[in-house]
Amino acid sequence: MSGHHSFSEPIPIGEVAAPPAIRLPQPEVLFAERAERLRGLADGHGLAPYLKFLADLSAMQRRILTGLPRTTWPSPEAIAHAVTAGTPPLDRGGFLIDAAFAATWDRLATALRQVAMPDPARVALARIDRADDEARAAFVRNLLADAVPAHAFAEHALMAAALQVHFTRIAAGLDAKGLKASGGGTCPVCAGPPAASLIVGWVGAHGTRYCACGLCGTLWNYVRIKCTLCGSTGGIAYQGIDGGPDIATAETCDRCRGYVKILHQDKEPALDPIADDVATVALDLLVCEAGYRRGAFNPFLLGY
Repeated sequence: MSGHHSFSEPIPIGEVAAPPAIRLPQPEVLFAERAERLRGLADGHGLAPYLKFLADLSAMQRRILTGLPRTTWPSPEAIAHAVTAGTPPLDRGGFLIDAAFAATWDRLATALRQVAMPDPARVALARIDRADDEARAAFVRNLLADAVPAHAFAEHALMAAALQVHFTRIAAGLDAKGLKASGGGTCPVCAGPPAASLIVGWVGAHGTRYCACGLCGTLWNYVRIKCTLCGSTGGIAYQGIDGGPDIATAETCDRCRGYVKILHQDKEPALDPIADDVATVALDLLVCEAGYRRGAFNPFLLGY
């Protein structure tokens, strides 16, 4: 045993650090951990081929990050203006395909051609390859407006994978302290709907709920027992599958008849909001049959 003693500042008893209002993504970590989680979930799962494909896709999202052109949208002035106004700095309506996003898509498409893909994905990739700039811009606009046509889910899902990389990179470069958490159910960075909400097990935030953005990967603090879609605190119920995993429940709201899943990362630290949302799609089917509409946005569950 060493004879040296190191003393740190005493911790004031009774003072607990407040959980962060906003946690910005770390793209390399996010996509690598998502790929690993998807591989683990695929084992013995009824959706194994799809989950394995999404694992490969997430691994590619991680791989193409290195050396991408610097993002130039939004401008530093636009970010500063948004922060001052307390509005999300990434204005979805103002996004235009730039060199950084075009390079992101080209790299992802090239990488995709090297892996085993479900037939719908292969056909969708060929369609995007043939599409002109205006058609590709329309895919992006549809995704950012949460208005994807039913006949083109697969194309939009692939394009969304590139958008996730792009928006996650931008979000990672922001200063969380300068951002305003609205307290509402939309992302404080890009104003998107959540993919799901998480009950986290982080030190200093154990049992705290965060909504998880399905596009830019930002997490934002959201009070429990409150609808993430309409903000109602009445008529809230929790639906699960009897005998199913207890890490996922659907928070249903009788006021707006919508639901978003709650995923328990405190019970399963490896849990990922996008991956586990897909893996628990049986819960969506059950809750939709009961007359509730899915209010979450996950590009890999378009059509649910």
